[in-house]
Amino acid sequence: MKIGITCYPTYGGSGVVATELGKKLAESGHEVHFISYAIPYRLNSFHSRLFFHEVKVLEYSLFEHTPYCLSLASKMAEIAEFAHLDILHVHYAIPHATSAYLAREMIKGDKLKFVTTLHGTDITLIGSDPSYSKIVEFSIDQSNGVTAVSKYLKTETKKVFNIKKPIEVIYNFIPDQFLNVRPSTDLKSCFKPDGQFVLTHISNFRPVKRTPDLLEIIKILIKKDKKYKLVLVGDGPDRSKLEFKCRELELCEYIIFLGKQDNIAEILNASDLFLMTSETESFGLAALEALACGVPCITTNTGGLKEVNIHGETGYITDVGNIEAFAEYIGKIKADSALYKKLSKNAKKYALSNFRSDRIVPQYVAHYEQVLAR
Repeated sequence: MKIGITCYPTYGGSGVVATELGKKLAESGHEVHFISYAIPYRLNSFHSRLFFHEVKVLEYSLFEHTPYCLSLASKMAEIAEFAHLDILHVHYAIPHATSAYLAREMIKGDKLKFVTTLHGTDITLIGSDPSYSKIVEFSIDQSNGVTAVSKYLKTETKKVFNIKKPIEVIYNFIPDQFLNVRPSTDLKSCFKPDGQFVLTHISNFRPVKRTPDLLEIIKILIKKDKKYKLVLVGDGPDRSKLEFKCRELELCEYIIFLGKQDNIAEILNASDLFLMTSETESFGLAALEALACGVPCITTNTGGLKEVNIHGETGYITDVGNIEAFAEYIGKIKADSALYKKLSKNAKKYALSNFRSDRIVPQYVAHYEQVLAR
């Protein structure tokens, strides 16, 4: 097949999944064309069946906001005709599914079909806004195929919108670089100069991630035990606030801000526990990546996280905002090496048994084939 993929190219779960999917599709013999305003950050190696097409947006004085949706639609139609694409796969309903619909109409419908994968905030945040709800619902229903990354998100989509199209749940998968990674001695010596217990968090530091909770958790922990290090990976609107709060609370000796990183697998392999304090989470790819590295997770019990992290088996889950429970579970795991080994072993086994690419990618291929056969 010849497949066009559009995603947000920035640091975030949806872009990671879309890029890794494109790479696996190319490896299995399909021709893949990425169409976006910038090259996806995980598209960092050459493959003869992988192509990137940059969307240029016209800057014109009458446009207060650049019309990316229209430029994207035009580029999708151009590449679909030029490269003879069989199907477009767009990640996020807004604006990507809307652009795909326009592209399909521009080249007269039947010649091009598109699949929309829902990732979360396009439903739970943007989709619930009255300014966008009609166009989100329309774009999803106009899709030739629709997938969601968790059962939770499928249920939520049906609850928020009157969607007539069937929605297939296809989980996110573990990127190859998280399989069989050797722990970095340099990172371990950096994180654990005196044998600290390393807690890691990875996100885009938006308010929905509730990153300030992490400071409250470490504050509770060090009152009883100073041997902790909190490693924060990523960047976003709340990072500077967090750094200021860290200094204000005099916690900086216990916290490392790494910013955006490409070597996530190595960082996780130098970690002891992974923490996710989110208000809502449609799947939780970072938690899955941690499990694949044998790192137990402590997460909130929101959204699709309960489908990724199994309470008492791969880690623990607790209510949103319950920092005391987070601290209690962390202390419990740190104090019991047998428990830690059990959780670590279970984490890796569960992740590799259910979320390997060779299990998930064929589901997408089958979905494409079903859409094209209609």
